Amino acid sequence: MTREPTDISACVRAALERYFQDLEGEPVSGIYGMVMSLVEKPMIAVVMQAADGNQTRAAEMLGINRNTLRRKLAEFGLSE
Repeated sequence: MTREPTDISACVRAALERYFQDLEGEPVSGIYGMVMSLVEKPMIAVVMQAADGNQTRAAEMLGINRNTLRRKLAEFGLSE
């Protein structure tokens, strides 16, 4: 079963809407960095699993340089 990319977008939208509801009007900043840090680690972990641990293939799937992937793996504690 293939999911449409909009499924991910809908999940992010719903999560952000809940986030703002939970804030109950409190001031907020740094949302972009927060969301990116929360999404990037699981995305890389899932892609690495889908690529059977092959960093070259995972980097191609992600559309990033292999060295960038290696840095991200180390940063997130996902490297072996």
